[in-house]
Amino acid sequence: MSAAPTILERPQRWDAAFDPEMTDADADRLLAIPPFCDMSAERFPKRIPLRGILRHDTRLLRFRKGEIIVRQGDYGTSAFLILNGAASVVLQPDLPPSLLGRHSPGKKGIWRTLAQFWNGSRPPESFSPAQLKQDAGVGSRQDENEVHVFLQDLPRVLNQHRTEQMTAGDFFGEIAALSRMPRTSTIFADSDDAELLEIRWQGLRDLMKNDDALRTHINRIYRERALASYLRATPIFKNLGKEQLDRVAEAVEFATFGDYDWSGEYKRLVQAGGVRPEKEPAILTEGDYPNGIVLLRAGFARVSQKTGGGERTLNYLGAGRIFGLNEIAHNWRCKEAPVNFQFSLRAIGYTHLLIVPTRVMEEIVLPSLPKNELPPLAETAAEDLDSSAPGTAVREKIGAEVLEFLTENRFFNGTATMVIDLDRCTRCDDCVRACASTHDNNPRFLRHGPSAGRLMIANACMHCADPVCMIGCPTGAIHRESFGGQVVVNPATCIGCKSCANNCPYDAIRMVEIRDGDGEILVDKESKPIVKATKCDLCVENWSGPACQRACPHGALARTNLNNLDALTRWLQK
Repeated sequence: MSAAPTILERPQRWDAAFDPEMTDADADRLLAIPPFCDMSAERFPKRIPLRGILRHDTRLLRFRKGEIIVRQGDYGTSAFLILNGAASVVLQPDLPPSLLGRHSPGKKGIWRTLAQFWNGSRPPESFSPAQLKQDAGVGSRQDENEVHVFLQDLPRVLNQHRTEQMTAGDFFGEIAALSRMPRTSTIFADSDDAELLEIRWQGLRDLMKNDDALRTHINRIYRERALASYLRATPIFKNLGKEQLDRVAEAVEFATFGDYDWSGEYKRLVQAGGVRPEKEPAILTEGDYPNGIVLLRAGFARVSQKTGGGERTLNYLGAGRIFGLNEIAHNWRCKEAPVNFQFSLRAIGYTHLLIVPTRVMEEIVLPSLPKNELPPLAETAAEDLDSSAPGTAVREKIGAEVLEFLTENRFFNGTATMVIDLDRCTRCDDCVRACASTHDNNPRFLRHGPSAGRLMIANACMHCADPVCMIGCPTGAIHRESFGGQVVVNPATCIGCKSCANNCPYDAIRMVEIRDGDGEILVDKESKPIVKATKCDLCVENWSGPACQRACPHGALARTNLNNLDALTRWLQK
């Protein structure tokens, strides 16, 4: 007789409120002010009512004058509405990195470089007082469970930087929240009574879905602030004039697929043994009519093709890539022999898309392209998804096993992934010793990790294109050295909250107890050890680049952008 099945409660939409302290009275207050008082509660479904969104997907925040609300370059998952007081956005020039809790960019001088040769006796994870000292122009305060970072000399900041003030009713942060892109500006409180409503992305999504006015407002802001510049930087639109580009921007449709919190979902999938492509959200399906091209604004998507009872992976596309151009260009040139989509496109994790309708492509975009820049006709399209994204060719070059391995483990997210050729590696550990020497006897990676065939991905920070580790850092300690560059941690402002380590889907960040120069563990006022996040920084301060790669005597290690599989293939074939 078999045992009775275990019965579990199905997870519900609001099992975890954004702020458990929000009350019905708070929701009533919000319902009495714009824009919520202008929304029709009848438009919202019973299972996700307007009151429920305000009660469970928002929280009230209060800031003092000079306290930073959002930092330029941070990855945010929420938007803000000013309820009382004022806030100011820094327009130009940008605030220096040190005032945002970050490292000031710089390279090691000759003496620091030479000192690496006799740092072997230094205690691991030890720091000098200078390394833990932050900029005098920035401070922080603890407010219950919140950490507030503030600018110490606000009058000087206002004198040296052009700012623009926002007051009650102004909305900001929605573009970064919905598209999972970095914040474009730093915004700080400009009054002592600043009260803001923070709306997490799930609530913002549902508000837009059920309220036409808010959706129209946010879409208009997106088109005005971000879309035009993005389209101008996309090669297929380079020949369009301003009027034509405006017409394209007006017709663009926005879409998102997949799980916003993909890192948590990915960890669950790993524990459950992975997921097949056909289980991922379908953006476009093989055989569908090509009603528009897809531009990946953020995230990743898998290109697959039907085979047998399932699908095989042909390629994966990241931000900036295009899907569907071949078929639409073919149908425009060969109206008598149209074709449908030849491959499926599925969201991996969270994917934010822009869709340009076929009509707009045929009327405005395709006529502007020279003949030699048009993609091939459909009879060769099976070999090339677009001019820069080979499909079956990639699978043949890299091998089906490796391609599935990279995709299932989400390693394509890495822009500087540590890959090791196990056929060449002699396990000499020169790479580990070089890393320790470069980082004052503090090694930043482990020479092991998952593998497929001769390829191993080491347990080291990959400096991801979608760095979910940066989401939620209260002080800005973990950040990009430059836009799209290395992800680094500033020990002076890291408070050891573990947010980055918990978010990292690759377990590439370690929390360590730090020491002084004599090897003694540093403690706080309660005699508890002080811990900080540590990870590979890609030797950002070294003129010669990553020490691990430079030290390998057999060329068995490379830091590789796995968005470029051709580069990986060339390295493996050396």
